[in-house]
Amino acid sequence: MKRTARAFWLDSPGRGTIREVTLPEPGADEVLVRSLFSGVSRGTETLVFRGGVPESQHAVMRAPFQEGDFPAPVKYGYLNVGVVEEGPEALAGRTVFCLYPHQTRYVVPAAAVTPLPDGVPAGRAVLAGTVETAVNALWDAAPLVGDRIAVVGGGMVGCSVAALLARFPGVRVQLVDADPARAKTAEALGAGFALPGDALGDCDLVVHASATEQGLSRALELLRPEGTVVELSWYGDRPVSLPLGEAFHSRRLVLRSSQVGTVSPARANRSYADRLALALDLLADPALDALITGESAFEELPDAMPRLASGEIPALCHRVRYTDPDRDTHA
Repeated sequence: MKRTARAFWLDSPGRGTIREVTLPEPGADEVLVRSLFSGVSRGTETLVFRGGVPESQHAVMRAPFQEGDFPAPVKYGYLNVGVVEEGPEALAGRTVFCLYPHQTRYVVPAAAVTPLPDGVPAGRAVLAGTVETAVNALWDAAPLVGDRIAVVGGGMVGCSVAALLARFPGVRVQLVDADPARAKTAEALGAGFALPGDALGDCDLVVHASATEQGLSRALELLRPEGTVVELSWYGDRPVSLPLGEAFHSRRLVLRSSQVGTVSPARANRSYADRLALALDLLADPALDALITGESAFEELPDAMPRLASGEIPALCHRVRYTDPDRDTHA
């Protein structure tokens, strides 16, 4: 029996389309998943959409179930929540998270899906990959009780970091962003808010996630002597200039990177599965619903992605809903 599904593909930089794809029959250790929601990881996916992945990073930037190659045509994405329609008894009928692109149905190894914990709704679980990035960043950053912390950049990743930091006892955490509308999001997450020029300084730690050189420069300015900036932004093919000739050396500042592709060396005893399971557990907090600020139907993705890439749709996490599974064919 031939099964088909529909998938979103980047045909060429700046232009996406929906294609029909043929599904394999699931094997004994595989699952057939019907998508309920997927999420657009706006920073990375819009960079991919405009063709901004440097050639040197083509291999590093591959998503787990990506098809095609950068810059295009490519099927890319990694925030998917669906229901297991066929598979091992322990997973059949379960709602699961998978690092899979935008597609109505798909077949993957059973080990590639993670069941959602009780209390985590499917619509919120699309944030799992981003919260996992925040978990890894905080393992790298190692904040302490009572730290003074700024998160510069109120996008999807920055807000996720701020949300987790707001739970730390005694921590002063301030979300810093040029968009005053982010103040409402920060309040919902339990964090303070400031415009860049009004941010509190003397920080022990600054997490930078604005993907701008102005934001990174401001992050360095907010540090106390010997403080640390943890850089989460990924700039793709864009060069970045920094004022490292001013007080950077005399104040003995630290700038270090964090990247979710590797589990933090500070938690070398943890696996990728451990990290994702922790992220899903943290999503039991309904405050994180504040990160989902836009939604469209799967069929609307070819029109929505250019608007997300241009900023016309100013979403943090843009959620994609799948509401017409019967359009897939079984013949």
